Amino acid sequence: QVQFVESGGGLVQSGGSLRLSCVTSGVTFTNYDMSWYRQAPGKERELVAAATTTSILNYADSVKDRFTISRDDAKRTVYLQMNDLKPDDTGVYYCYGKHAWARLNHWGQGTQVTVSS
Repeated sequence: QVQFVESGGGLVQSGGSLRLSCVTSGVTFTNYDMSWYRQAPGKERELVAAATTTSILNYADSVKDRFTISRDDAKRTVYLQMNDLKPDDTGVYYCYGKHAWARLNHWGQGTQVTVSS
């Protein structure tokens, strides 16, 4: 059974930090490009950060220099370190995995991040 389970969300004041984790099971993690998306109320889901199987990293302009994505292939886990959080970072954060060459992809259930001003 494939599972992508996020954790680490919560309520934090502006300027604070959170670290999200996404633990995967049921997939060959090293074959998956991993990403974090977020969805704010009333807005479309957007890409926040991505880490490919070859460790190429990409970030949305709005989070560059504040967020860091990393992956631990041995633990089948992807992380998102979020620093200097702003109220605009509020939303549900989703872990997403896309197989590097097969038509396979999976979403986690999401974790809520709320940043108060």
